[in-house]
Amino acid sequence: MSKKPTVSKLSNRDFIATLNTKYRAVHTRYERLFWQSYMGDHSVDDAFTKAQLAREAFRSNESLANAVTERLQKAKGADAAKLKQWAWFFSKYQTPPPVREIFKRIISLEKDIHRTMATRTEGYLDPYTKTFVTVSRAQMSSMQHTHSDEKIRKACFVALEELAKTCITELIELVRLRNEYAVALGFTDFYDYKIQTEEGMSKQDLFAIFDTLFEKTKYAFANVRAMEKDLPGLRKPWNRAYLLSGNTTKEADAYFPFEHALERWGRSFNQLGISFHGGTLQLDLLDRVGKHENGFCHWPDLVYFDGKKRIPGSANFTCNAVYGQVGSSEQAYNTLFHEGGHAAHLLNTEETEACVNNEYPPASTAWDETQSMFLDTMLSSIEWKCRYAKTLDGESFPYSLFEKEMRTLRPLAPLAMNGIASVMYFERALYEAKNLTEAKVLTIAKSVYRTFTDTAVDSLRLLSIPHIYSWESSCSYHGYGLAELALFQWREYFYKKYGYIVDNKNVGKEMRAMWKYGSAKCVKLATGKKLSPDAFLRNATASVATVLKTTKERIEVTKKVPLGKKPIDLHAHIKMVHGKTIVATNKKSFEDMAATYATWLKTKKVTAL
Repeated sequence: MSKKPTVSKLSNRDFIATLNTKYRAVHTRYERLFWQSYMGDHSVDDAFTKAQLAREAFRSNESLANAVTERLQKAKGADAAKLKQWAWFFSKYQTPPPVREIFKRIISLEKDIHRTMATRTEGYLDPYTKTFVTVSRAQMSSMQHTHSDEKIRKACFVALEELAKTCITELIELVRLRNEYAVALGFTDFYDYKIQTEEGMSKQDLFAIFDTLFEKTKYAFANVRAMEKDLPGLRKPWNRAYLLSGNTTKEADAYFPFEHALERWGRSFNQLGISFHGGTLQLDLLDRVGKHENGFCHWPDLVYFDGKKRIPGSANFTCNAVYGQVGSSEQAYNTLFHEGGHAAHLLNTEETEACVNNEYPPASTAWDETQSMFLDTMLSSIEWKCRYAKTLDGESFPYSLFEKEMRTLRPLAPLAMNGIASVMYFERALYEAKNLTEAKVLTIAKSVYRTFTDTAVDSLRLLSIPHIYSWESSCSYHGYGLAELALFQWREYFYKKYGYIVDNKNVGKEMRAMWKYGSAKCVKLATGKKLSPDAFLRNATASVATVLKTTKERIEVTKKVPLGKKPIDLHAHIKMVHGKTIVATNKKSFEDMAATYATWLKTKKVTAL
């Protein structure tokens, strides 16, 4: 039997093919176990850890990195272009053996934290009966926004504050290990490592942008204090969301029945001309015990090419809808559009190299989030609501409700970036702190929260952000902030060019043109301009009168676009699941799948709390 040629003797074409095959294999193994674990099956956690380490071993392989560099010196044409992408990829992960040992300890600790949070008891102490009410963190968060009884809202707040402290000791060790890892690679700390690896920016440049944004918008805190005169208790964290929008959230809830979420999502994407390019989708949309508490989208099967033949990929995405809970459905719509945008982005890639067909570095978190946030922002627009949001009886979302929301909430619009910024500044403070202790962590969490919310009562909410406990998403929240700037820049570009976005196939066409590059491009290519905060600031500081005038004009333009009635075809194989249960598929049609899922949902309705 003849032996396979060694890597050094392979042609460039065969060497590149080997890189793609090996990377796809370790990636797919990791992602399939990721999904199982995050959906609540922790029997796979040991295998999951091994798969993550195997993927890291490939990404940090010095021999392969050197081989790529050597071949680049003589390669030409398409081979050179492909090798440059692999050189870029490997440059992000080169770590000496001692540092890899630190990584192993980090990943092991993260799995312990994930398991602890997934299996902990969640609920609140009823202020009247003094009995413990078992409900999920997601449900308590929703109740703080919509429950009419302040005592219940406060009870949920107190319970969430306790849950926030679940893994403080482990977090301190995580910060120490991550900093040790980053310093060993020549960075000042882990945040410095993440921002330079993911965005090619320095911490100084990143925070200079957000320092400026904060200074230009903090005047709106005075608006909140002024509003408190008419809304006593407004600055208490368990009251703010309810007093500002609790009633409007309840009114809006009827226009977002979750039974129709799937159909409206599919119709909207179809009208934009969004396709999943022959890919496979698996959606798990309901909250349940043990399931990861945050929506996400991952790609177990990366798009690849067999010669010149393009092989479609697959995507798994999830949200945590509490069916029947007021306010939860609209939030779940948001997540469905957001994660669906992620899926569409990387399932439309035309890049041949696996290393730029997934969301990990050298991908830019900001660029990836721009795609998803653009689509969830479209959903939240009044143009979309007037066109798609309807009650079960067919009554359309009233403009008067939007106007009511604007007149109530517009004074707070300049503070729109603060939720994202608070996580960024919290993580920066954690990783820059010396000799972290539990007391220091609590002080930092409360201090940063206070700075960005100006609440009358401190909160540990920042310790409950799931991202800070995961290697991939920790010290990456700036991606949402940069994406927020990019998406408003992109929206402004589209409005100036076309006059409308919702159901505009030209918008979908331009997005698809960006998606073909996978994670290899950025906002400048999309708009022709460098990333700037100007469009965001123009939107955030616009007056109520300006917003109402602009939205009325956009609604009139959108009305002229025919509402699609053709069968929904997203060019995807779709499976709706609940844990390990397959609920529905689009094998017959998208509409049949949506109807089957809607019927199944009615068996899951929660008891109103």
